Amino acid sequence: MSATIISGKDIAAQIREELKKEVAEMKEKGVVPGLVTILVGKNPASISYVTGKQKTAHEIGFNSIQDDQPDDLAEADLLKLVEKYNKDTKIHGILVQLPLPKHIDEKKVLNAIDPDKDVDGFHPVNVGRLMIGGNEAKFLPCTPAGIQELIVRAGFETAGAEVVVVGRSNIVGKPIANIMLQKGKGANATVTIVHTGTKNLEEHCKRADILIVAAGVPGLVKPEWIKPGACVIDVGVNRVGEKKSEKTGKMVAILRGDVDFDAAKEIAGAITPVPGGVGPMTITMLMKNTVKSAKIHAGMV
Repeated sequence: MSATIISGKDIAAQIREELKKEVAEMKEKGVVPGLVTILVGKNPASISYVTGKQKTAHEIGFNSIQDDQPDDLAEADLLKLVEKYNKDTKIHGILVQLPLPKHIDEKKVLNAIDPDKDVDGFHPVNVGRLMIGGNEAKFLPCTPAGIQELIVRAGFETAGAEVVVVGRSNIVGKPIANIMLQKGKGANATVTIVHTGTKNLEEHCKRADILIVAAGVPGLVKPEWIKPGACVIDVGVNRVGEKKSEKTGKMVAILRGDVDFDAAKEIAGAITPVPGGVGPMTITMLMKNTVKSAKIHAGMV
């Protein structure tokens, strides 16, 4: 029997509807979540990303600002802009879109964001809060948080489960491992982190009740590496070529995950597709973090 397909698109839409209701209730109490996205320059991919974030924010009911700045903006001026929003009581989430122009130190800018408005969850303070866990963890990084939501909403029990994370990046691998080993609902698992340099990688993967693959290597995980009935979360989005779109006639990217999907779905209990799995969750979790930030600032939690 083929695996259940975990649709990130459907689950993200469900969460957004929940957030719309939550924001409507907050507005009745005079609280409106505020998000600002700062874009420096005209990188086409970055423009597309912030446009998507702004569209989603407006649909949910945020006070959302798109602050566009020129390519030659001085680093000092960008830092002043961040500080302006740090002090703005109507703004609860600050997102500086990456990459930044080469003359700007990205680390310095990201570290200048108030940790209590860092809805991306990557400020060193928030990374430390995640490590401590419990109520200390204010904002979980968006993609790992989305992975956890997919697992929970797909109905997989995490408490006591063997979770194997393939990949050790600061963006996905390390944070999702920390999230899954915390005490509490949707976690409390036994977690192993492996990577492309791990000996006997296949044997580690075979143990996993929940296998999270974020190595950035197309087709790395073979079907025989998967435990029958396991939950497989494929985070990889690898461009492996181009094809002509049947709808538009234009050339579009061929995307492949880190897991051999067609073969794996015949063994796994549930699996995410690529695209349409983890990807749609990231912006949605950014919105969820912003709502949480607004509640914290308003003393509602």
